Parts: sequence; structure tokens; C-alpha cells
Amino acid sequence: MVQIITDSSTLYTPDEARALGFEAVPLCVSIGDFDGRDLLLDMKDFYARIERGEIPKSSQPPIGEVLDVFEKYSDCEIINISMADGLSGTYQSACGVREMIDNNEHIHVINSTTLCGPHRYMVEKAQKMKEDGCSAKEILDWLDYAATTHESFLIPQDFAFLRRGGRLTPMAAAIGSVLKIKPVMTQTPDSKKLDKFTIKRTLKAAVQAVIKQMKEKGVDSRYIVHVSHAEAFSDAKKVMGWLAEEFPDVEIQMLDLGAAFVTQGGPQCVAIQYIEK
Repeated sequence: MVQIITDSSTLYTPDEARALGFEAVPLCVSIGDFDGRDLLLDMKDFYARIERGEIPKSSQPPIGEVLDVFEKYSDCEIINISMADGLSGTYQSACGVREMIDNNEHIHVINSTTLCGPHRYMVEKAQKMKEDGCSAKEILDWLDYAATTHESFLIPQDFAFLRRGGRLTPMAAAIGSVLKIKPVMTQTPDSKKLDKFTIKRTLKAAVQAVIKQMKEKGVDSRYIVHVSHAEAFSDAKKVMGWLAEEFPDVEIQMLDLGAAFVTQGGPQCVAIQYIEK
């Protein structure tokens, strides 16, 4: 029997995940004098604290909780699908927990090389494959392939969040001092950091540059596209409209980012991501 385990990069709460048959251990978030868990805190209060100048931080799920979940399914082939190594310590932490367990050959810790929308889809598809009777090897083989078919673009509103997070290349960090621009960030080839994709003056121009890249990569009805945002519904809706005009046959989903990812991308950020189905 196969058991899928993941983290809150999928934007599933623990209860939502269990209702669908898998486990999602939430990342940790702190801001001011408050410590909480991703997707389980009051986002209105979280944004209000940011407005007051409090700086949020995020970290991987507690080792003890991951250990408990692994041990809970000791009689299963565990496939733990973590968010991108380098953008979080979640993958390395899960690898460390695996090493703490004797006879751990049944535990497979997978670096999704992505986060949020594509990560969510990888977990959903892995769960469906499990329900359809696929073996752990079949699921692992698909995950290996899927990790090569995605791309992510982040359009931040407040570049200071990305700089503080330390997940930028040095060159990318330098553009944060330029005013009145729309930088578009993407993952480096090793997926471990964010680098500059382009710089535009308007949101529409930034999205058009992403659309051009998607067309060059052959995005069509074989793919699913996610537009995620941090309390930027109006901008996200515009982005979805522009994408729908150019890709009328592509499924496009909108997602609200949780606190752990607002911590990195900042309030009002919008992300465009795609992955092959």
C-alpha cells in the first residue's frame, strides 16, 4: 500500500489533505510575538501585522511531526513529496527524518523542484495514481518526469521580502533597489534560488513576457496553469484573463497563497506557474 505525504506548499491544510487521502504537514510561520502554522492562522491578522511593520519568517515543519507521520504509516510505501530543495529546508529535513528510522527502505523522499501550484498538482496526481492501483515505482517514475515539465514566474510587489528571504541570486537581489518596475522572477536551473527573468514597467507587460515564454515552451491543453496571489485578487483576475485569451484550451486555476509564501513573495505578489498534466 502507498501513502502520499507532503507539506503546506501544496496549499492544502492537514484536514483538507486527509479528506483526500494524503497527509500535509504545515510549515511554521512566525511574525512579531506570534508563532503559528501555515494555512492555519488568521490571514487578516497576519496581513495587519505586516502593515504594522512586523516581519514574518517561515521554516520547515517540526522534525517530530514529520517523524510521527512517517511512523504512522510504517506498514506502507511512503512517498513524501517535498517543496523545492533550496527554496525551503523541508526536503532536507524530511531526508534527515528518514535517516532516523531503521529499515527505511519503504520511505521515498522526493524533491518536487517546485512549489505551490505545480507541487499541488504533483501530489493530486500521485494520489489519483495510488487510488487507480499504480505501484510506488510507477508513481515515482511519473514524479521524476513531472519535475522536468514545470516552470514558475513570480511578480513581487515588495522586493524586500525576497531579499530578506535569501533565496535570490546576487544579481537578482540587486534589482530590488530599482523603483517603479515589475521584476519577474523565475527559478534557477537547479531550482534552488530565484533569478531575474525580465523587468517590465507594467503588470500587463510582465505577463506578456511570461506568455511569450510559455508559448515558446509549447504550453497547450496538455498543461495546467496556476495563478497564485497574496491578497491580490484583482491583479490575479486580470492575469487569468490575459492567460485565457492566449491559451483558451488550457485549464487555469487561481489559488490564494498561505502565510509561508507571503513571507517569501510579499503581500500583493502574483505567481504564474504551469506543469504538464
